[in-house]
Amino acid sequence: MVRPAPLLRPSPLPPISDSNRLKIFSGSANPDLAQEVARYLGMDLGPMLRKRFADGELYIQIQESIRGADVYLVQPTCRPVNDHLMELLVIIDACRRASARQITAVLPYYGYARADRKTAGREAITAKLVANMITQAGAHRVLAMDLHSAQIQGYFDIPLDHVYAQPVLQAYLKEKGLLDEDIVVVSPDVGGVARARAFAKKLKEAPLAIIDKRRQAHNDVEVMNLIGDVRGKIAILVDDMIDTAGTISEGAKLLRKSGAKAVYACAIHPVFSDPAIERLQGGLFEEVIVTNTIPIPPERRFPGLTVLSVANVLGEAIWRIHEDSSVSSMFH
Repeated sequence: MVRPAPLLRPSPLPPISDSNRLKIFSGSANPDLAQEVARYLGMDLGPMLRKRFADGELYIQIQESIRGADVYLVQPTCRPVNDHLMELLVIIDACRRASARQITAVLPYYGYARADRKTAGREAITAKLVANMITQAGAHRVLAMDLHSAQIQGYFDIPLDHVYAQPVLQAYLKEKGLLDEDIVVVSPDVGGVARARAFAKKLKEAPLAIIDKRRQAHNDVEVMNLIGDVRGKIAILVDDMIDTAGTISEGAKLLRKSGAKAVYACAIHPVFSDPAIERLQGGLFEEVIVTNTIPIPPERRFPGLTVLSVANVLGEAIWRIHEDSSVSSMFH
């Protein structure tokens, strides 16, 4: 079960000016999240016909007039990544040809983001390639949540609003009373230090620890040592995603060996590729806390997994974009 999204404002959402011009559509990747976003805005999802030809080609038809409308397409490019990415591009093209005034691709999870630079010869930079594809399909702007690396914002030649799910995780930890305990925020690698530091700052300036790791190959991690003190403390491992759970589970083992009395895992995107579930429910974590940017089927849920909704964050951002208000002030 997904825990409801926390309220971001003490009062109800103000009426949307010219609400007839605002339309929200959902791809097939995460319709439940899109429905929650629409509910936050007091709207219904737009009708869309989606079917496949015998050879697997996708057919999309928008089933209401969107001429002159501001259209928001909610579609994380999660597993199966290629299918959901292609579906997003086809929907964007359909909206462009239907004379939408502005098309915003709402990407709770941005796939192909891990190849964001060349680390060896003859590699593709897929994060840039996908940005080009979304732009060329006809999107006018992008609303993305917790990109794998901040520089991906610069890969787009159209406006991009970057929002964060960390406040949702932090509110849950506060609700559990962990902020009154002796905690330490842990980055599972050097590349995530900025993310972990920002997380720790919001948790009453909690101390920070860093796991130094060396990656032998993709999805193959060897943890080397720990920078910082975790002995007798509750360790909160913070990352943007959990894929095979190799990084975070090896980190938890090191934290246990180093004297941490409890380990919690916090991540935004639950990719959960095999053998992630086996690793995560192996007794290393008191709790694994993720969000619903990616849907988790029942067979991939396990005791100790908590799923928090980010619908209100996305809904609030959509309202602010439509009303020409500040999005960044949501996180001040």
